[in-house]
Amino acid sequence: MAVLGSEKIVIHFLLICMAALSTVDSAARPLFHWRKLFALVEEEPLVLQYHNGSLLTTTPILNLHLIWYGNFTSAQRAIVADFVQSLGMESGKQGSPSVFTWWKTIEAYRGSAPSQINQGQPLIRRLGKQKLDEAHSLGKSLKRSDIAVLVKSAIQYGALPPPEKKKSNGEVELYLVLTSEDVMVENFCSSSCGFHGSDIADIEYAYAWVGNSATQCPGQCAWPFHQPIYGPQSPPLLPPNGDVGIDGVIINIAATIAGAVTNPFKSGYFQGDAAAPLEAVSACPGMYGSGAYPGYAGQLLVDETTGASYNAYGVNGRTFLLPAMWDPTSRSCKTLV
Repeated sequence: MAVLGSEKIVIHFLLICMAALSTVDSAARPLFHWRKLFALVEEEPLVLQYHNGSLLTTTPILNLHLIWYGNFTSAQRAIVADFVQSLGMESGKQGSPSVFTWWKTIEAYRGSAPSQINQGQPLIRRLGKQKLDEAHSLGKSLKRSDIAVLVKSAIQYGALPPPEKKKSNGEVELYLVLTSEDVMVENFCSSSCGFHGSDIADIEYAYAWVGNSATQCPGQCAWPFHQPIYGPQSPPLLPPNGDVGIDGVIINIAATIAGAVTNPFKSGYFQGDAAAPLEAVSACPGMYGSGAYPGYAGQLLVDETTGASYNAYGVNGRTFLLPAMWDPTSRSCKTLV
């Protein structure tokens, strides 16, 4: 009986210890503890299925037109313009990793029909026309449907070129609306940092939107350059272009236009529900460098002078931080570094 009593005491003690450990704030537990737990979880392989629809990756030339809605400084516009131009050309002396090589992964997203296959030709990306709407023509509180209105209006009044079914050189247009930090957009911050959609003007075309989160939700839409709103907390990184909001915008532009060209009409590459799909970049959340895990962006390059973190070189001496992209060739999330 004495032995049995001792065993009960030991078991009771162990139960108390386990209960105490379960009440410890997760933030107080060491990161290696969580890394071990994540390593023990066996995840299902991630596969983005092709749903036999049209793609913008199979055309030889993609023109990206910009609508600047609200107040952006000339320096902010220059950062974005340099990023867009970097998609279509090598960065020069700096070499790789580059924005250009990041975008090359997109060319692996090909359709199954002969007309959908880009016969090994490079997809040329070009900065198209730009329209300024500093007067906030639709106000400072927009619905998601207003983004399509802004694009259609710019096309109808000739500010931006219209989409055409058959251009002699195979060009296709993609329209991107950027809203400034003083503009609220429906579901911005609560569930979205950007989105893409489609509309019809003689033919169906794709458009996208990204907002500057600097004053509204940088912890949601500009991480890792700002402390996250929730989850594991780690010190924010210094942005490569010195602007938390705009460097966050670059990340979201990259994610949104990658989704727009690989799944422009909800029938391209995605996983899950077509209304809320995982796409080329959204399938790889929070990954920027090798070894990334929740709360840690991964191993990145660091500027020796400014201390800013980046993983891609661009034109005009720029550097950027770009998210991981799902690679159809390796069927895995691919980072630049």
